[in-house]
Amino acid sequence: MSEGKTALVLSAGGMFGAYQAGAFGVIADRFQFDLVVGTSVGALNGWPIAGGCSPDELIRRWLDPATGDSLRLVPNPGLRNGWFNPAPLQKLTSDLMAQYTPQIPFAMVTLALPRFKTTVFQYPEITAEHLRASSSIPYFLPAVEIHGTRYLDGGVFEKCPLRVAMDLGATRIIAVDCLPDMAPRPVRLVLSALRRFRHKTVIPPGLELTLIEPTAFMGTPQDAVFWKEANVRRWIDLGRADAARLL
Repeated sequence: MSEGKTALVLSAGGMFGAYQAGAFGVIADRFQFDLVVGTSVGALNGWPIAGGCSPDELIRRWLDPATGDSLRLVPNPGLRNGWFNPAPLQKLTSDLMAQYTPQIPFAMVTLALPRFKTTVFQYPEITAEHLRASSSIPYFLPAVEIHGTRYLDGGVFEKCPLRVAMDLGATRIIAVDCLPDMAPRPVRLVLSALRRFRHKTVIPPGLELTLIEPTAFMGTPQDAVFWKEANVRRWIDLGRADAARLL
């Protein structure tokens, strides 16, 4: 491989994405990135980061209660009515698109239906609908149709898209994986079976990988969905502490 690239890779994680904001506050002082790759909330954090958002600004965004509105329950949630209103997430992604333009290459991961194919989009082909699709959690939010194809949350199969960064030429990766495995056992078994048909991510000998993960309990699945200031502050502090310890 010719000239190496340093990539920032950000995982899925819902409201746990605040952990990535805290970690980024430490990472940004130590690395200059040539590429940002994200999926789900990692795409929502990665887009402003690629657009020059400072660590303090990203943290302020997470501390803003308006962030919690991106996942808002519909009246009488359930199988008949769905669970979350897609309109707030649509507004969030439109606002991100209006406020930031990537200054370095940015890529994001989605899942194309009906074959559940992992699909990567890169700037400048990315729109607000692509960002929304990458965060459209199956069962909770409807798929997003783009040019006749429906897309869902890319974190289903690419929780932390290291492979995408490698495919785009990264030789050094700083990855922040904020999503613990919290799914119920039946869901984990289904995902495990499906992932057997996917390409496994093999870390080549020449790749320099730094993986930042939570060293303390993050919370319940409910915490990952609903914004609470105390949780957000705790996750930001934990992300900052874990990144400082590892780096």
